[in-house]
Amino acid sequence: MTTRDFAQSKDGLKIRYEIRGAGAPVALIMGFSGSGRSWGEPFLKLMAERFRIFMIDNRGTGESDQPDRSWKLSDMADDVACVLEHAGTPASHVYGISMGGMIAQEYALKYPARVKGLVLGCTNCGAGHSVAANPENIAKLMPQPGMNPLDAAKLAFSVACGKAFLGSAAGQQTLAQRMMESASYPITPAHTYMRQGEAIGGFDSFARLGEIKAPTMVIHGDDDNIVPVGNAEILHKGIAGSKLKILPGAGHMFFWERPEDSAKIPGDFLAGLK
Repeated sequence: MTTRDFAQSKDGLKIRYEIRGAGAPVALIMGFSGSGRSWGEPFLKLMAERFRIFMIDNRGTGESDQPDRSWKLSDMADDVACVLEHAGTPASHVYGISMGGMIAQEYALKYPARVKGLVLGCTNCGAGHSVAANPENIAKLMPQPGMNPLDAAKLAFSVACGKAFLGSAAGQQTLAQRMMESASYPITPAHTYMRQGEAIGGFDSFARLGEIKAPTMVIHGDDDNIVPVGNAEILHKGIAGSKLKILPGAGHMFFWERPEDSAKIPGDFLAGLK
């Protein structure tokens, strides 16, 4: 059974969410510019076979409100809390990737009693203490003036996906499917890229990593050109007792490239928690 509804954020925005599956609840927090649909159906289907998953359209994306004003990643963590409260599920596992992994850190720090298990994928602790990516790669994630959304997506995926995936026929087929899926859902407006980028720029969890008490897994591809794999070790060292899993040959979009591993490895970790 699938449930689709809106929650209201603390500052009055409508936040769209969708619930699928059954079992222990897992809030899925998507990264920069993506909606709750951006995980891709293969990954979502596998997760929903084991868990009750919450797919959240981050503010500025999908069917959530898309205000052109500044906010912080802690505000986006509050949005997650509002969704789960609205759905009557205050405590859950949390799985965030990229910017969503930063939001997940803020959530775990702000709402520690609500986090049963934490998965941090392809993310970092803020620019100040992180391994930086090539700025040219980051620039390709931003929509260029006059470029149509399909071409902008292709440019972004050319750096966000691993080389092995991009060079394979199966990878190109997967990209075509993901772009077809995204075309059937509201396109993220240009101002959201700027507002989410500002929020990422204001994020820094390095000095607070030791305060994260939830059982944590850090998962990362070693061919990540957006958030280099060295960031996984920084998080792993900073969060006491955390598990570290590196996916050989996988890029930033590891959940597209390796949906089975991306669902099973963190899924087994979360399922094994008391």
